[in-house]
Amino acid sequence: MTALPDRMRPPRAEGWFAEDLDRLPEAPRHTELIDGALVFMRSPQRSWHGRLATTLTAALMEQAPNGIEVEREMTIRLDARNRPVPDLLVTTAPYDPDRTWYAPKDVQLVIEVVSPESAHRDRTVKLRKYAEAGIPHYWCVEDEDRAPVVHVYELDEPTCCYAPAGIFRGSLQRPVPFEISLDLNKLAPPAEVLPRS
Repeated sequence: MTALPDRMRPPRAEGWFAEDLDRLPEAPRHTELIDGALVFMRSPQRSWHGRLATTLTAALMEQAPNGIEVEREMTIRLDARNRPVPDLLVTTAPYDPDRTWYAPKDVQLVIEVVSPESAHRDRTVKLRKYAEAGIPHYWCVEDEDRAPVVHVYELDEPTCCYAPAGIFRGSLQRPVPFEISLDLNKLAPPAEVLPRS
């Protein structure tokens, strides 16, 4: 086991704050801040995850109306000690090439593509934190035998909790945050069955 470099040690006893992420240029690209602790994506990304995130981004960008932007792997500054990195987000904030994070008030939809490494955070921790921050819509995309299944949630404002709005297989039609129509089967190709040797 190697020692932690000094630059990766918290700058204060309370841990890391959201603004500290912008001062960590040598941190891995996919570094999140959850409850004041850095979370690194260290396991290799599966091709299914990357392909699905890319095709979903393109499909949403194609359907998004004027004034709506789709971003991939950008942090959301939920509060001083939480700055997660969703796989995709849909925002009303205008494009800014120098932006490093989004405010929850500008985010309409967050999408997490679940991987084995992130499953617990995506299904429980982020679900709760995004709702508490007031983000209106959350999608959790699961791998079900190499086919995407989308669990859709909408914010119940009085309780600041997400309510399930449907589980989608094959196709997804949603009127919010804008008119969305997706053929889920086209987002990730089925796994090719390789011949046995």
